[in-house]
Amino acid sequence: MHEHQIAGFLANLLAIFLSAKLFGELAERCGQPPVLGELLGGVVLGFGLFKFFDPGDPALALMAEFGVVLLMFETGINSDLSRLLRAGPASLTVASVGVVLPFALGYALMKAMGHGGMESVFVGAALTATSVGITARVLAEMGKLELPETQIILGAAVIDDILGIIILSAVQGVAVAGSLAWMAVARTTFMSAAFLGAALWIGPRVAVVLVGLVQRMRGRGILIVSAVNFAFAMSLLAHAFGTALIVGAFTAGVLLARTDRREDIDGALKPVADLFVPVFFVMVGTRVKLDAYNPFIAGNRPMLLLALLLGAVAVLGKIACGWAAPGRGLRRFGIGAGMIPRGEIGLIFAQIGLASGVIDAPLYAAIVGMVIFTTFLAPPLLKRSLG
Repeated sequence: MHEHQIAGFLANLLAIFLSAKLFGELAERCGQPPVLGELLGGVVLGFGLFKFFDPGDPALALMAEFGVVLLMFETGINSDLSRLLRAGPASLTVASVGVVLPFALGYALMKAMGHGGMESVFVGAALTATSVGITARVLAEMGKLELPETQIILGAAVIDDILGIIILSAVQGVAVAGSLAWMAVARTTFMSAAFLGAALWIGPRVAVVLVGLVQRMRGRGILIVSAVNFAFAMSLLAHAFGTALIVGAFTAGVLLARTDRREDIDGALKPVADLFVPVFFVMVGTRVKLDAYNPFIAGNRPMLLLALLLGAVAVLGKIACGWAAPGRGLRRFGIGAGMIPRGEIGLIFAQIGLASGVIDAPLYAAIVGMVIFTTFLAPPLLKRSLG
């Protein structure tokens, strides 16, 4: 029986890796981020591409959660705080408007359509964070990293991610509590901000000491093992503070990004992340049922309408934040376009809401549809506005 369970688990992994890489490669060849291909691969898997695939395997759920921790750790490593400081007030203004406006629009839309407070908060939160990885990759491929608009976009996206992580921690606390208690939201938000502040103040000294110790060791893989262990320790510390594990993982990445071994850690982490992070996106995709997007089924039309409205609100909220950028001669539409893609953060919001029972399957499908729409739309808008 034990060997049979292992064989089933390996078969599930085989299906996940095949679908992730095949559809990820297809997405790249179409000029789109691989994450979209991995998500689509999960959708196809859930539709029955491989009959032996079992999306209910609890081991896969654990691997997916581990993938989220690695994803946020990698996001932190690639978040340059010095770039954020150089961009200054313009990035802070763009990021603040780019979080508050989409949240308010999403919350108002959900309430206007008769949804409850908990659902409205989750949907509003899912509209807040920009996928800095997608935007940065498109701008790098365009050779536009030195533009003033690009510096504002990347700085704002980093702030956006930090604010998004704090909001994510807050709504996760709401999901655990099971009710929309604003005092609980305020407490969780304060604890998340306090943890980030304390970690960013004390953590650099710890990170430098850790890197110094690692440099004296000669064992194979000591750098990546030590870095991932540091992410685990920070995640557990964040959990002890009453905030989300991924807040600690993100903070660990930001701290190690400020050491002189950043490039080495990032290079060593990529192969590990390439194994586990796609599991998360594929598993997210398996929860989306293709028949939910069939417009010829009358019961699907309210969800499809909601997905379209969420997509419109998501785009308008971020485009508007570009016009908040102070300064002359800026291509503000390009700044707003760079803030449009939601990517992995929006998917994490949706996954937490579905797993906790706050949102149902049709609303989950609408949020995923919004994420796909914004991620597909951003690259051509960026190329047109900043090309």
